[in-house]
Amino acid sequence: MSKRKILFVCLGNICRSPLAEGIAKDINEKEDLGLTIVSSGTSSWHEGEIPCEDSIKVAKLNGINISKLRARQVKISDKEMFDYIIAMDASNKKNLEKLGFTNVYLLGEFANYGSRDVPDPYFFDKFDDGIKKVYMMIDQCVTDLLKKVDNGSL
Repeated sequence: MSKRKILFVCLGNICRSPLAEGIAKDINEKEDLGLTIVSSGTSSWHEGEIPCEDSIKVAKLNGINISKLRARQVKISDKEMFDYIIAMDASNKKNLEKLGFTNVYLLGEFANYGSRDVPDPYFFDKFDDGIKKVYMMIDQCVTDLLKKVDNGSL
């Protein structure tokens, strides 16, 4: 199978995209899919930082350790390196397309989600509730995405 490298992208690479990376790596390992999975942010604001505390916490509650991940900014060379670029929301998708990325999907396009944007948990009234809802959405969408990548229907 030729499509084997996935890049998940959000703004700062400390909340949503590290969760997507962690979930995808967990599925990849359990199902032996042979994928390369990385995440990054369109901004450099948090470069080198670990994911936010609540993302680490909600991932751990679901049996996934993302505490060793480090934020990185998307690179122009990622256009050639990754087969699938998966943006968390339309704003990041637009920014990626401005950089010349052409193979960009919205994560919310998968799992028949009503919203195509994965909301930033910082915009919820209570961050803890937000991160749990975001985790569930990311988990469902990543699971569907990896099935499509694995069976060649994407």
